[in-house]
Amino acid sequence: MKDTNKSILKKDGINYLIPFILITSCFALWGFANDITNPMVKAFSKIFRMSTTDGALVQVAFYGGYFAMAFPAACFIRKYSYKAGILLGLGLYALGACLFFPAKLTGEYYPFLLAYFILTCGLSFLETSANPYILSMGTEETATRRLNMAQSFNPMGSLLGMYVAMNFIQAKLDPMDTADRALLNEQDFAQIKEHDLTVLITPYVLIGVVILAIFLLIYFYKMPKNHDQSHGIDFFPTLKRIFSNNRYREGVIAQFFYVGAQIMCWTFIIQYGTRLFMSQGMEEKAAEVLSQEYNIIAMVIFCISRFICTFILRYLNAGKLLMTLAIVGGVFTLGAIYFQNIWGMYCLVGISACMSLMFPTIYGIALKGLGEDAKFGAAGLIMAILGGSILPPVQASIIDMQTIGNMPAVNVSFVLPFICFLVIIHYGYRTIKKQW
Repeated sequence: MKDTNKSILKKDGINYLIPFILITSCFALWGFANDITNPMVKAFSKIFRMSTTDGALVQVAFYGGYFAMAFPAACFIRKYSYKAGILLGLGLYALGACLFFPAKLTGEYYPFLLAYFILTCGLSFLETSANPYILSMGTEETATRRLNMAQSFNPMGSLLGMYVAMNFIQAKLDPMDTADRALLNEQDFAQIKEHDLTVLITPYVLIGVVILAIFLLIYFYKMPKNHDQSHGIDFFPTLKRIFSNNRYREGVIAQFFYVGAQIMCWTFIIQYGTRLFMSQGMEEKAAEVLSQEYNIIAMVIFCISRFICTFILRYLNAGKLLMTLAIVGGVFTLGAIYFQNIWGMYCLVGISACMSLMFPTIYGIALKGLGEDAKFGAAGLIMAILGGSILPPVQASIIDMQTIGNMPAVNVSFVLPFICFLVIIHYGYRTIKKQW
């Protein structure tokens, strides 16, 4: 068998190793932002004495920034370059993270949502730039493998984000549980809130400083200008052209539901585990921390599975592997719904092994053959991250019902990720059958 590893980062005699490493570092950076944020739904709900639905506004603001800025980012990249898009993304990321400090000074919830929104406008620029840039750093035949390789570093950043959330935020918040906080007078409540917000903002401000350092490193390195030759912006004709492509259009839909499934499974594992472990007699804070430990295990499995799946892609059709993993993910989701004991948690953790391949594979399949249009195509796929903004609040509203029939509402709520996996199964099947 021909070994293609030697050529995966080479094209036309150009070696892309150093640019690949620099841009791949951005994948870890947005992974950190994503997964330090997921547990904050529960944290903000406790700090501000809000419902799960109100706490889920964090995800609305976070993934709403991706949606709002994706096509402006594509226009910016088209007019300037991938490097310019990445630098602007890093700048907005750092600004949003540093805005957590003035948000804390207000003592209010909504300034934090604004900071999240600005931060993720930066992430939208980063992802709209970095994903197609990585695809261009070699031959089209190795593009999906190359993107999977780069995306393998995303869960490493996610693991760090989860670790920081668990050990430097959740573990250091005041141990008073939700029920007791509701009984506090305004003065005592304000004192605990001040302490908890100080704990919460510190990692965000520190990551803002790290982002500025990465910004300077990329700014001073001469990056290749792959597919940066055309600077015209034919916005509506390009949109019409790419959305007339069935593989691309259905890829955007599949990506919407995939991101929704991912965010729901990684956000509400905290609520799922807290209910489960408190039913076994554990205190609320201990149950939350233990649930986050399971979330970290899920991310470790996700990370390992990403490398394994990237290797398997050398031998197996991407659509076939995508469909197979979506089927297994759907089965695990049914287990999370119907088991009301530790086996349900095991199933919920197992879903991460199935999700590992999905984002970059859907991305690579959808953009295949778009050429220069990949800049706008990438924007549509990043806008599909809106699934992480729309679907989690729907699941949160189900969780707030407490019970549905004789089942915990948090278990029933995972019917939404199950539906998402059905959509992905369909896209994988269409890819195998080449029904475009």
